[in-house]
Amino acid sequence: MPNTPEAPESPAVLKLYEIFLAGEYSAVRRLVHDAEKAPTTADRVAVMRMTGSEIAHFEVLADQVTRAGGGVDAAIDAHREVFDKYHRVTDPSSWLEVLVKLYIGDGMTADFFSEMVQTLPEEAREVFREVMASTTSSDWVRDEVRAAVAADPRIASPLALWGRRLLGEAITHMQWVLAEDEDVMDLLFAGTGSLATASVFFDAIAERHSERMAALSLA
Repeated sequence: MPNTPEAPESPAVLKLYEIFLAGEYSAVRRLVHDAEKAPTTADRVAVMRMTGSEIAHFEVLADQVTRAGGGVDAAIDAHREVFDKYHRVTDPSSWLEVLVKLYIGDGMTADFFSEMVQTLPEEAREVFREVMASTTSSDWVRDEVRAAVAADPRIASPLALWGRRLLGEAITHMQWVLAEDEDVMDLLFAGTGSLATASVFFDAIAERHSERMAALSLA
């Protein structure tokens, strides 16, 4: 039996679903691309599992967009460019750079959800909790990077610089995504609609980024 369109709690909630749907679409495509750099079958299988997790996220969000009367393809076309641009400007040049990007990106996405979810209507909170519940652990990435740094400490400095670049680009592109829609800004940041009021939000993400870099032996 087909889903009957349901009105979202607000237009901003539907827009938020659409934005994250486009983000998942871009993430899946990028994982498939980056998996080509994997040196072993075990690495390729691990990336495949992460890809499966992202596809599960995509399906949850696609279902919500459809239930609210939105169009999945139209949502992707409307919002994918900023995510694709992030991936273009953070194109890894090596497998270790792929691993750092996977670990940092996975963590920042989790941080964004955890910071954001408290501001959402209860129904939307449950949707994003379901999305995060299907996330595959990236601990294997941490272990591989730590082992590589232990084997050759000279790689720590360039990988640390890469990690800082990832953080800067991610925050910049998050700001662009949020600034696309005033209703979304109002929903997430107490009705102010100003990126300046989100400084605490981004400071929290930067602090957790530092903790993850330390976990990778890159602090």
